[in-house]
Amino acid sequence: MKLPRLLLLPCALSISLCAAQPLLHAQGKPDPSAAFYNVGTIPTPPGVNSQVGGLAVIDPEHFACAFHHGEIGIYHSKQQTWKIFAEGLHEPLGILPQKDGSLLVMQRAELTRLVDTDSDGVADQYQSFWSQFGISGNYHEFAFGPVQAPNGKLYVSLNLASNGDTVFREVRGDWSPIGLPREKFHSGEWKKVNTEAGRMYSRVPWRGWVIEIDPQTGSATPFASGFRSPDGIGFTPDGQLLVSDNQGDWRGTSELHVAQRNGFYGHPASLVWRNDWDGSNPIKLSIEKLNALRTPAAIWFPHGIYANSPTQMIPIPKSPAWGPFGGQMLIGEMNSPKLIRLLLEKVDGVWQGACINLAEIPALKLGLHRLAFQGDTLLIGRTHLSWAGSEGIATVTPTGSTPFDPLQIHATPDGFRLEFTEPLADSASDPALWNIDSYSYSYHAAYGSPQIGKAQAQVSNVTLSNDRRTATLQISPLRRDFIYDFKLQSIRSASGQSPLNPRLAYTLRRIPSSTH
Repeated sequence: MKLPRLLLLPCALSISLCAAQPLLHAQGKPDPSAAFYNVGTIPTPPGVNSQVGGLAVIDPEHFACAFHHGEIGIYHSKQQTWKIFAEGLHEPLGILPQKDGSLLVMQRAELTRLVDTDSDGVADQYQSFWSQFGISGNYHEFAFGPVQAPNGKLYVSLNLASNGDTVFREVRGDWSPIGLPREKFHSGEWKKVNTEAGRMYSRVPWRGWVIEIDPQTGSATPFASGFRSPDGIGFTPDGQLLVSDNQGDWRGTSELHVAQRNGFYGHPASLVWRNDWDGSNPIKLSIEKLNALRTPAAIWFPHGIYANSPTQMIPIPKSPAWGPFGGQMLIGEMNSPKLIRLLLEKVDGVWQGACINLAEIPALKLGLHRLAFQGDTLLIGRTHLSWAGSEGIATVTPTGSTPFDPLQIHATPDGFRLEFTEPLADSASDPALWNIDSYSYSYHAAYGSPQIGKAQAQVSNVTLSNDRRTATLQISPLRRDFIYDFKLQSIRSASGQSPLNPRLAYTLRRIPSSTH
């Protein structure tokens, strides 16, 4: 049975999720992650569709959850009970508790403040906080967030429309006719959208943008453009705004961006809403001109290996329970039961870095959409609908043991420096044990990209630090805008352990001019 389009959740949310198959993981084998992480389940409220669009901790005993059919539930962790706080929202895809006890929820049509004025545990006011963005009626126009910066400003991200369907005759906001007249969207010619307006398009304001909102006045400022399906949005502990995006048109593979004010991040459809745009069709610009405008992704997630549809990112608590991983960023993934660490660094003014699994745990299932920490417990909200995924709420708690794994990686002028959680065996100084592929992805209008320019990186020398926790590799040659995909199955710790997660992919945008 075909579901109504307006009930379809984002393909994580993008077309790429719809088309992708779940990534493979070992079946029928003992899970090595079980020694380090316990996975549990929190039952969802009876009678509620248990797909999760938003998840946020209110205090040590309560968290809020936005469910797919529009309910907002509050869970009491000690009593293990739910109370429905609000109902009737339209596809809520983010939730943010406020100090005054209200909740900000991003639903399809607006950012809404839910207020419980009589303190009975149920919202009695649904206040429209911000709605100055366009809606064309296209099923793919999702809205994500909000997240809050250290200075208090709010940020939301807005999905592009998809050529998988047309638009309504009545729209909210201005209409951009660039590339295809509006009337053709309502005729038998609307399928020309793919070639004339783009596979993913921005016909109404701020589609494909991140928007900054003043929390006091509700006034909004366009912040950054060039996004396709920016389901994940969040801040690092030091205040950098991260945005994830999915493989698709103008996306060779899934990406992580460090978004800066006025930045453009690659998908040209949203450029029509720049104040200084000249009225030309941005999808017809040459790659050379678009490259001159854009900031490439800080991290590429190699498709089919690391992530097909990365979702929300969140900092890992700095606590003894999470050990050396505390303070690093964690991100979810829709198509495989894995949680991924993000290892970012800034080199000569450019953000770049690596992705590596925290753990791939079959018990997590698929559809790891929304993440929140309640103390040392990681809460995970899942979703699926007609694509890869699952549903319900999972918990992950560390056992107190730290796996042998890469902890951090840095680019150097002639290679990479890798730090591990345990001392390395003497054998790790053998260059022959370090297996590293190098490849890139094309920036083009086509959907996705194969790996291009693939070659084996040659490791000429490996130096171990005095404590043997750090290996410095000399690699020749280094290539900018290439991934270095480390396969560490042959590396051992001093105690003879193999890495729990033997794959790590570093996206090299800049080769450092000096060691840092």
